[in-house]
Amino acid sequence: MPNSSTACSTRGAPLLLAVLLPGVAACGPEAADLVLTDARVYTLGWGDPAADGTPAADAPYSPDRGWRPDAQAVAVRAGRIVFVGDSEEGRRYAGPDTEVLDLGGATVLPGLVDSHTHVAELGALLSRVNLVGVETEEEAVALAARRAGQVPEGTWIIGAGWDEGAWADRYPDLELLSERVPNHPVYLRGLHGFAGWANRMALELAGIDEATETPVGGEIRRDPQGRPTGLVLNRAIELLDAVIPAPTAEQLQDQIVAGLEEMARSGYVAVHDAGVSAEAMDAFAVLEAEGRLPIRVYAMLSGRDTALLSRWETAGPDRDADSMLRTRSVKAYYDGALGSRGARLLEDYSDLPGHRGVSGDGYGFDQRWASRMMAAGFQIGIHAIGDAGNRETLDFIDAVYRDAPTARANRNRIEHAQVLHPDDFARLAALDLIASMEPPHAVEDMAWAEDRLGPRRIAGAYAWRTMRQSGVPLIFNSDLPGSDWSVFYGLHAAVTRQNKALEPSGGWGPEQSMTPEEAVRAYSGWAAYASFIEAHTGVVAPGRWADLTVVTVDPFVLGVENPAGLLEGEVVATVVNGRVVYRRPDGEDE
Repeated sequence: MPNSSTACSTRGAPLLLAVLLPGVAACGPEAADLVLTDARVYTLGWGDPAADGTPAADAPYSPDRGWRPDAQAVAVRAGRIVFVGDSEEGRRYAGPDTEVLDLGGATVLPGLVDSHTHVAELGALLSRVNLVGVETEEEAVALAARRAGQVPEGTWIIGAGWDEGAWADRYPDLELLSERVPNHPVYLRGLHGFAGWANRMALELAGIDEATETPVGGEIRRDPQGRPTGLVLNRAIELLDAVIPAPTAEQLQDQIVAGLEEMARSGYVAVHDAGVSAEAMDAFAVLEAEGRLPIRVYAMLSGRDTALLSRWETAGPDRDADSMLRTRSVKAYYDGALGSRGARLLEDYSDLPGHRGVSGDGYGFDQRWASRMMAAGFQIGIHAIGDAGNRETLDFIDAVYRDAPTARANRNRIEHAQVLHPDDFARLAALDLIASMEPPHAVEDMAWAEDRLGPRRIAGAYAWRTMRQSGVPLIFNSDLPGSDWSVFYGLHAAVTRQNKALEPSGGWGPEQSMTPEEAVRAYSGWAAYASFIEAHTGVVAPGRWADLTVVTVDPFVLGVENPAGLLEGEVVATVVNGRVVYRRPDGEDE
């Protein structure tokens, strides 16, 4: 399907001179800035698949032959795609100053997007104690002690990544942590940010003692004498967050850049940053002004920062699509997490009778400000986990639409939409809501999720196929740094419903799995729709932004024939606005 922008002379040379002068084409396309050739290009320029995953009639797919790429080459000029077609024609766009990447059969996809991230936290994590994958208290304490031995006494030791869901029945306390690290305040956040673990010195600095009042929507774990054990849950983590030394403006900028550069290395051309603070917004603005944003950022303002919301309510949504930083969304929390039993359920937790979690005002959800921002034209993304949390969120949004009908056009989102009552899937579609979900959460939570919910309610959890069959737009993301942000892991989890160890055999709830095409779209074109830029990206076609992800594996073919092979994928290159912002250091394009 060659598509091109051609001219019979280059650099404005007359035709005769173009024939006579070396290096000037007599008749051909104007030279491109970047040309990708010898690739397996999937443009996604065909129709969306059906709700059951069946490819559209115009897709490059047939039941007997399977998937096949629909192009081999892409040419880029001035940040836009100018040609998509075969490699021979694509090479005609190569001039003396053109960067040419011969990809040797690597796969080119529309630029991938992680649509729910926390990039400043990611940047900070890269320099902190990484507890992701740590399985025991002793191992976590050893890592904290090792870091303490590398810095002066009194320096805060900050870490994150221990799994508060998997550890929920064996939460640690301050004793071993205080014994091994007595002279440094230590604060270790849970994987999903809904639990905090501190040593004695950190509790003292935070002023957390027997007399400390438990925040609404939170829990301070205490021993039989009423003394804090060092473990805080849900909104009580704010007691510890408040005493962590804030980074300087320059440090915060560096953390954000570090996080964004890691995302570029991971193949993402854009992120949606969920719950951005005023300080982070200032840092993003500086980085944009200085041209230091390596990938695109869609900022979702923190719904808990009313001063920030007031400022943006006055300014209005940022609808400048071409900007590297866009701000037209608000992130709010309605309930807690399922793992720490903070998610609000319609019935008791199966493994904790008498307890149903926390939500709404009890979890700091500000209905007044959420309503105001929606009425002002801002998209809202509401964190809702439990079936009651989701139902109450739907009730809230329904009420806002009645008072401010224009808010329906905001492409509002439910972040996570993790557990729904069967009656409520259709309500998401009726309210024109987007389900923003995480494939890694399903395969990471499966070890304990059914214990929390029981066999009946688990059928409505992590229910991607049910969402699609109900007509709900679906986007995929990682919620990093709480989960591994590798897109290959995300695609594998979406297609197989298995973890990295390929467990369980046949997948966990395989009826909810996605096809490879659906998974790729949920990380690309559908994510573009969720941020109002589907006219500019999400499809590889002339005139679109030159935002591209190049990977070593073909997810369309491999996702059908050998899904486990997705986990072996690597990013070859990430292209944003026509610029190669990441390329594998070895330079070996496969």
